[in-house]
Amino acid sequence: TLLILATAPACPGEVVGWDELVEREGVYYNKSSEIPFTGEVTGERERGQFKGGKKEGPWASYWSNGQLRSKGDYKDGDREGSWISYQSNGHLWKEGGYKEGERDGHWIIYQTNDQLWKKGDYKGGEEEGLWAVYHENGQLWMRGRYKDGVLDGSVVVHHKNGRLKEQVTGTYKDGVKID
Repeated sequence: TLLILATAPACPGEVVGWDELVEREGVYYNKSSEIPFTGEVTGERERGQFKGGKKEGPWASYWSNGQLRSKGDYKDGDREGSWISYQSNGHLWKEGGYKEGERDGHWIIYQTNDQLWKKGDYKGGEEEGLWAVYHENGQLWMRGRYKDGVLDGSVVVHHKNGRLKEQVTGTYKDGVKID
């Protein structure tokens, strides 16, 4: 005797608009269901996939003028991996990585005039290591080391004209200037 079982392919879920979903305690549901939503959500401002009520896989968000605002991946509802964001005029705004929903790794952030604003590393959502911050005219404003999100070590601060700002330049420990 031969027994053959046939099953339907796994359903990737339905496609809905944001107005058809409701969020309860960080989990998304179809308004007419108590089962966490799995499927695709579309809309003018944000698009992506849900799995078990949480954002999963590639997502994109858009400014009200239709320009791409940000794109990156989610894993179990948290941002994960490389993300890139744009200003409403389409110019690059920031790029960096996430790990378990926290900023992690190297980040670069630009000003609205397309000049570099700041660059450095994050660890667990906090600034870590050497950071550089720039004035709108491109001149270095501050270069310093961070530990657990606060200045810790040598810090050098400059005026817009490039001259050293001596009253804040020095050595910091736990965010407090010690010399």
